[in-house]
Amino acid sequence: MDLPIEPPFAPMEAETASTLPADRGWQYEPKWDGFRCLAFRDGDEVYLQSKAGKPIGRYFPDVVEAVAALPSRQFVLDGEIVIPVDGRLSFDELLLRVHPAASRVRTLVEAHRARLMVFDLLVDGRGKSLMALPLSTRRARLEAFARTNLRDPSVVLSRATRQVRTARSWLEGGGDGDLDGVIAKRLDLPYRSAERDGMVKVKRRRTADCVVGGFRYASKERVVGSLLLGLYDKAGLLHHVGFCSSLSAAERRELTPRLERLQQPPGFTGRAPGGPSRWSTERTTEWVPLAPKLVVEVGYDHVSGGRFRHGTSFLRWRPDKAPRQCTLKQLTQASTVRQRAQAR
Repeated sequence: MDLPIEPPFAPMEAETASTLPADRGWQYEPKWDGFRCLAFRDGDEVYLQSKAGKPIGRYFPDVVEAVAALPSRQFVLDGEIVIPVDGRLSFDELLLRVHPAASRVRTLVEAHRARLMVFDLLVDGRGKSLMALPLSTRRARLEAFARTNLRDPSVVLSRATRQVRTARSWLEGGGDGDLDGVIAKRLDLPYRSAERDGMVKVKRRRTADCVVGGFRYASKERVVGSLLLGLYDKAGLLHHVGFCSSLSAAERRELTPRLERLQQPPGFTGRAPGGPSRWSTERTTEWVPLAPKLVVEVGYDHVSGGRFRHGTSFLRWRPDKAPRQCTLKQLTQASTVRQRAQAR
């Protein structure tokens, strides 16, 4: 490639924060629930790079085709690959794309096409580097590039605002619900490859009341290692939806005898905790079923396939809530705003 920057190229990254900066001089952008992607175009050659610097074009031939179809023939875009499914973004579909068989990838492409959400322009349509320019100027150049080039829904200009009130509404669920959080970027800084200063990310968190349907012992001590969480469906079946391990050493010791007294199969009457994986041992897959008596409130970030994608954070016990009130509907309600995926 004959571009000012070439792969592998380290993208600018962000520090994690609990709140958005509210002083002047920041631009706020959605943090999409997808795969980070740098898209390099030099004539007929298109190269997609992951955040880790790896080529990912083989998994997203639809994005390669869309980038190759843009009128400009030399540029580098920074963005996020997402896959809309039934009006929302599906991280599960992204994971399915990472498959060694090209035929399988093509089948997935035909079912659900991916989309590149673009939020920065590192090399413009004439092959000139913009990295030394401040974000305020790069954003203006990106918007001009979008007016000329981004006419297909497969490559989309991601929104941005300088109003912290708008950004906070995104975090709270107003507008697009397919967000992993919000990114804040300093308007006066150039693009800082591999650096984290001047860029902040605040992840969206939600809460849910869950039944403790079982627990696992810690690997090195006979104390609680993690709580296994469940939610009821309409038929009254208790489904395993995730786990919580954010307990202090003192809490684990105090909680262990309390849970052991509640031991009672089957624990989960619907979907149960899974079996061994290549990352686990026989010990780590063993779990103790409990009578559905305890309710805990946890914080979480994403739901995928009807369960929490990541571990949850312990917030508090809910003795005031009946276990049967803990239903899967909580997860549906939390994602109602996700039904309006960005279509432009």
